[in-house]
Amino acid sequence: MLSSVQINIPYELAARLGQMEFQIPKIIELGLRELSAAGQVGYKGCADIFEFLADLPEPEKIVKLRPSEYLQNRISLLLEKNRTQGLTEIEEQEWGQYQYLEHLVRIAKAKAFLKLKSREH
Repeated sequence: MLSSVQINIPYELAARLGQMEFQIPKIIELGLRELSAAGQVGYKGCADIFEFLADLPEPEKIVKLRPSEYLQNRISLLLEKNRTQGLTEIEEQEWGQYQYLEHLVRIAKAKAFLKLKSREH
């Protein structure tokens, strides 16, 4: 089922979107996800990894998976803050979520390596 929505946006944005006409539903969906994620502790920056893994990529792509610049910077900041002054309770929760995400990525990479290894034989 399709629906139609009319919105007023700045001309410059309309020009950019005009070049991506067939991708507008995906652009809106990704924007809404990011907006929703921004309000949840520890989720910002993780959504791209979850979505990447949900697409069931080839093992070669999983092995090459790296955190986004935002996520790497946030992790570095939390590590430094923990070392120098300690984390707040909310930051502790965020850190725990990042550790769990890292655990999931390590499992995915281990399975990807096994698949690649089995292809060699």
